Amino acid sequence: MKKRRDFLKTVAMGSAGLALGKTVLGGAATKFGAKSYKNIIGANDRIHVALIGLNGRGNSMAGTFVKQKNAEVSCVCDVDSRAMPKAIKTVMDAKQINTPKSEGDCRKVLEDKTIDAIYIATPDHWHAPLTIMGCQAGKHVYVEKPLSHNPREGELAVAAARKYDRVVQMGAQRRSAPILTQGIEQLHKGIIGRVYLAKTWYTNNRKATYLQPGAVPSWLNYDLWQGPAPRAEYKEGLIHYNWHWFWNYGTGEALNNGTHEVDVARWGLGVDFPTRVTSVGGRYQFKDDWQTPDTQIITMDYPGRISLMWECRSSNGRKIEGGDRGIIFYGENGSLDTGGDEYKVYDLSGKLISEVKSLMKEDSLQGRNTASPSLGMDSMHVADFLDAIRNNRRPNCDVELGHKSIVAMQLGNIAWRVGRDLKIDPTNGHIIGDNEAKKLWSRQYEKGWEPKI
Repeated sequence: MKKRRDFLKTVAMGSAGLALGKTVLGGAATKFGAKSYKNIIGANDRIHVALIGLNGRGNSMAGTFVKQKNAEVSCVCDVDSRAMPKAIKTVMDAKQINTPKSEGDCRKVLEDKTIDAIYIATPDHWHAPLTIMGCQAGKHVYVEKPLSHNPREGELAVAAARKYDRVVQMGAQRRSAPILTQGIEQLHKGIIGRVYLAKTWYTNNRKATYLQPGAVPSWLNYDLWQGPAPRAEYKEGLIHYNWHWFWNYGTGEALNNGTHEVDVARWGLGVDFPTRVTSVGGRYQFKDDWQTPDTQIITMDYPGRISLMWECRSSNGRKIEGGDRGIIFYGENGSLDTGGDEYKVYDLSGKLISEVKSLMKEDSLQGRNTASPSLGMDSMHVADFLDAIRNNRRPNCDVELGHKSIVAMQLGNIAWRVGRDLKIDPTNGHIIGDNEAKKLWSRQYEKGWEPKI
């Protein structure tokens, strides 16, 4: 933990601080010398990255990758032909010397032997399949949250990362936040005693969504956009954001935004898989085409008398505790509040005991729609990913950590869809006894697109 904390402090000051160490990615730690170090991808050369998915988040992250030490965005890829020139401009505006190539088919990107790593900011239904394909092609992977569209895909992504010995980082930027990491360490050391509950939340003021039949635009490869998902008629209003609210492609607000806070909550609580999951809510604000809830509460019980709760109001923006999103840990001797790279500690009566603020200028972790998390947070998380590649170690939000957080929220969605509590095996997150719910553990794929490792 000390090595990780020191790295975070170094990155927060603007340097990656890359150094020789131990290889830990493939299993037990083993020493390596200068000769073997030269054989690690990117040890002495630039790490060449391809960005896949360029609208909104992907375009924003293009500049973040360019600004990393000894890294280059060598290729940009999207099924929307309009997005690639914009991303190239972002890259060049960030002062990269070489102009990236552009490619409309991610499969061709994976065939490019000059690419060391891929960054994935596609719709959710592509995340795990492309992560698996990337590992198989020998690429390291930075995949935005959520790691997967369904729990089975997450398991396969973990298996692929291990089988092909690749670094896979999920875009949960808080895992690379130095002050938040300090706060989590304090929790684990007992600053508020035994921690037994984490409350998390997200609020927004999203409007109604209505989809209309339409012709596929000339700029869009709709067949490839659907990729692994069963084919459906094109609808205007679905692309590029409202797919989040439709089960064929998205995972709802629970995984779209809840992932961030729930991952930190699980980290702070020190838990893996729950024993029981329940969810209530619905599409309450509007009668429109949304399939996922705009109002939802997911609760998870974990071994050791520990609970985690997530509350969402997508279409009513009133804040909770002064924030549109956040996390509160409750313990025997007080509570700890966070939401970004900072934290506050209170006693049992609610009196503020201490406050530790961020070292960064930008504290906001997530914008309202496709706006990116803070530039500083993104930069540290990307730096950690690249450092993990160079030093052959697991990153701050390794694929397995991401999966454990993602599956908790996926189980919440499954509980909501079947309308009852789920009993869970705490050793692996699997549903116990409910055959209807078990059918949602995976999904149907377009023929020929089934993920395999």
